[in-house]
Amino acid sequence: MKVIEAIILGIVQGLTEFLPVSSSGHLSIVKALMGVDLESNLFMNVMLHIGTLVAVIICYRKLIARLIIEFFSMIKDIFTGKFTFKKMNDSRNMIFMLIIALLPLFLLFIPLPFTDGVNLKDLAEVFGTTPYLWLVGASLILTSVFLTLGIVLNKYNIPRNRIKTRYNAFDALVVGIAQCFAAVLSGFSRSGSTLAVGQMRGIDKQTALDFSFVLGIPSIFAAAVLELKDAVSAEANPISTIGILPILTGIVVSAVVGIGAIKLFKWMLSKDRTYIFAIYTAAVGLATVIYSFVR
Repeated sequence: MKVIEAIILGIVQGLTEFLPVSSSGHLSIVKALMGVDLESNLFMNVMLHIGTLVAVIICYRKLIARLIIEFFSMIKDIFTGKFTFKKMNDSRNMIFMLIIALLPLFLLFIPLPFTDGVNLKDLAEVFGTTPYLWLVGASLILTSVFLTLGIVLNKYNIPRNRIKTRYNAFDALVVGIAQCFAAVLSGFSRSGSTLAVGQMRGIDKQTALDFSFVLGIPSIFAAAVLELKDAVSAEANPISTIGILPILTGIVVSAVVGIGAIKLFKWMLSKDRTYIFAIYTAAVGLATVIYSFVR
């Protein structure tokens, strides 16, 4: 792989992993346009994910540290009999809600009925390939619909005095289901769908965004581990195949761009400008659908 290709893929991964425009969808589009086959080079995909994982950990290091400390404090209270659900602080509540939101991801590994052991994760890998580019475009349009609904319902249909700053179990479960769909449909943004569903449930927009990003940490990590396992079994020596310089370049670029994307998204949300992403995903999705049929 050339360094310039690693830079382009790093920029695409860093921007689209956190902006509500779908990293998997954009990588599928870029691969189709550039002719870069990441399916046969899974190791590079893992490296790009590691870069974005570094980005979100850096940006949310204080919140992550607080949750880790609170987790061990909670374990101590459980064993000493001091723990109670009714008096949980915000950090403990977030820990439980993150766990609930992650539960639907296990559905990805359950074999589908009437199939020879095929699960949703297997379908996700198929749907991201070039022959299904029209589905990527349709999923981007679906992302636009979700973003629009989140903006409209949160801003105009929910009274300000009913906006919540904490998730309940049902809120977290619905967000987790949205993330599960995003894992299957290449083009359906994980950050966009989880943010939008949180807003639809009446969650404060900044709280919904923070929850979405922190929820993404175990999801990104799990995706990287699974892809690394496949890469090791599929590629004899991926480092020599790709080259150490393109690998390091991809990690650094995706991390730096990812940090910028997180800060940009938080700023745009505070200024009520996320409608730009709704317009963008609708336009790119429509263009992708048209391109997939014309080509």
